[in-house]
Amino acid sequence: MKRLIYIAILVMIGTVGCAEQGYEKEQVYQPENYRRAVQQLTDIIVFDIFSPPQASRNYAYPSIAAYEVMAQDSNQFVSLEGQVSDLKDVPQIDPSLAYCLPLAAIQAYISTGRHFIFSEARMNAFEAKMYAEYKAMGIPQDIFARSTAFGKEMAAHVIAWSDGDNYKETRTAPRYEVVSDQVGRWAPTPPDYMDGIEPHWSSIRPFVIDSATQFAPVPPPSFSMDKSSKFYKDLMEVYDVGKEIEQKADKDSSAAEKLAIAQFWDCNPYATQHYGHVMFATKKITPGGHWQGITAIATRQAKSDFAETVHAYMRVSIALADGFISCWDEKYRSNLIRPETVINQHIDEDWRPVLQTPPFPEYTSGHSVISAAAAEALTAIYGDNFAFNDTSELIYGLPARSYTSFRAASEEAAISRLYGGIHYMPAIEEGVTQGRKVGNYIIENLKTEEEVEAISKK
Repeated sequence: MKRLIYIAILVMIGTVGCAEQGYEKEQVYQPENYRRAVQQLTDIIVFDIFSPPQASRNYAYPSIAAYEVMAQDSNQFVSLEGQVSDLKDVPQIDPSLAYCLPLAAIQAYISTGRHFIFSEARMNAFEAKMYAEYKAMGIPQDIFARSTAFGKEMAAHVIAWSDGDNYKETRTAPRYEVVSDQVGRWAPTPPDYMDGIEPHWSSIRPFVIDSATQFAPVPPPSFSMDKSSKFYKDLMEVYDVGKEIEQKADKDSSAAEKLAIAQFWDCNPYATQHYGHVMFATKKITPGGHWQGITAIATRQAKSDFAETVHAYMRVSIALADGFISCWDEKYRSNLIRPETVINQHIDEDWRPVLQTPPFPEYTSGHSVISAAAAEALTAIYGDNFAFNDTSELIYGLPARSYTSFRAASEEAAISRLYGGIHYMPAIEEGVTQGRKVGNYIIENLKTEEEVEAISKK
């Protein structure tokens, strides 16, 4: 309540900022500048090859840091302090001094993001470019210095907060142990037979959900090669769809469409191809990175202002991060074997999925969970009939795809995993349910606008 009263005072007296100084207001408050910062982090995440769960964490903290800056002087948004796990004592601006909060927010995003990556020089170069652009807008030196200093202060606070999320402890935790004599248990898959990634991700501190187990799905069908069993029927569905795509994609429109969908939503950060003793690797955006791209499209199409854009990215990033924590908890609890392993052992040793099988257990589908959670976050902001063209994969040579809503996009992302040959249908269906529960819980429990509105009416 103290925090809300403070913001109400700021709204009434009006903190002096760059908009009030009369210099290049439209440029300073251009939301495209913030979208560029997010894209820069995405590019570095791709270059550094972070796993999907790690990437979601890399997005969440910078997004929160930037949001906390913009919430300082806004008649729209309030702090997340006391709403996300363990976030407290957020730094405050001096209401008697002038700040350029968009500049401070971008600084907070850059400084926080830099902490979570390896290629710091790439972020340093982008920071220098942004400095030059903002200085060219005519921002007085004292306001420029004060704003960037506050952005760095916010970043330092958020980074210190991130240190308590158990990530560092998981870096030295035991590796995933393969138990080869346990029927139906996940085992490493071709072509690299990598260890299961992030087996302890469920111990990462969630942002809004109560715990990793809060939305645990129903268990998957029990492994069985009995032809009348649910598992076997699901297995053969994966096999049959894969054969259909392999044999008909070049001459049948339905099969071609399934292939296009699988490829569009592949989002494998490190796919490898082997030719004899030579290996080639392709780096792409993670599933979370794809939804960051969709957020850019949505904020641009909706003509969201700077603060609204920062708000949208923050909500999507938290939904992605908590979605991965929830999903990974189930993955290493059920430890279900992948279709590729079973099919090669029992059905067809030469069968290969359309997409490369990722190195972690099957149930539930990560794409299904996090896409559903992100779609709920965006739907809560922009509505359920927000049609858009998804151009996120153009950079990888894939044409844009059109959707009538965020939920429609998330449903296609989910079914893409069947077409790709890497998930059974229960993982997809239950993953969507799980993700929607995560997304809606965050919507219901993360309040960013109603409090200010209520205060303003008093």
